[in-house]
Amino acid sequence: MTELFPHGLPFMKMHGAGNDFVVIDSRGRGAVVTAALARAVGDRNRGVGFDQLAEIRDSAEADFALDFWNSDGSRAGACGNATRCVSDYMMGQLARDAVELVTQRGRLLARRLPDGRVSVNMGHPQRDWQEIPLAAPQDTAHLPLPGTPVAVGMGNPHCVFFVADAEAVDLPAEGPVYEHHALFPERTNVEFASLLGPDRLRMRVWERGAGITLACGSGACATAVAAAERGLTGRKVEIVVDGGMLEIDWRDDGVWMAGPVARVFDGILRPDFLSGLL
Repeated sequence: MTELFPHGLPFMKMHGAGNDFVVIDSRGRGAVVTAALARAVGDRNRGVGFDQLAEIRDSAEADFALDFWNSDGSRAGACGNATRCVSDYMMGQLARDAVELVTQRGRLLARRLPDGRVSVNMGHPQRDWQEIPLAAPQDTAHLPLPGTPVAVGMGNPHCVFFVADAEAVDLPAEGPVYEHHALFPERTNVEFASLLGPDRLRMRVWERGAGITLACGSGACATAVAAAERGLTGRKVEIVVDGGMLEIDWRDDGVWMAGPVARVFDGILRPDFLSGLL
């Protein structure tokens, strides 16, 4: 496939609240990203580096489709901040303030807000143990793990712990333990959250296939759902992450997330770098 890119493969670098992405626009030529390419580009020393890679594809049922890859080469079912960033790019291309897109979560709607932030409906949370998925039937609101975390699916699995002080959690030690716990057959994202005030949470995250990230959109959505179900907050909350702040609003039509977006630079992956990766 490298012959399709004699001058290299263009990409964009974006971030939403510090959650950073490489974005490849594959419209008009079919999917081009492979697990090997995702791993190589995701290497922060030998590639570009990212938390997730988003590939824009053609869609017959929406304005565009999105596929997501983690930096370890595994697939991600959802990525809220990348969805917001790419939607902002596509709204610019289409000269509109709203777009529809398709991911593994189905059809999603994104809008640009008057203050420049982008909001996306991430769909309804998955609360059944099989949908998340878990390895066996469980009370998803009180998992049989230390701290009785909450399991929530937002297109990918999440394990949400509520703690007295999220800053005090040893995330590099705790995150991998639960990401690979036998209760989660597809691994899981792990969030630690503490209450800062009325409808305001502090969240830190260990992402499946990526490790510690400055923000996680689907993780913020999962944390907001879990907090509301625990009675800690209402359904509209502010979540402070390492990279900034995300606003989550769990409405009747789904979980809406709003936050900042940034397109940092454009680049080209050289043909010699691509050799053997496509």
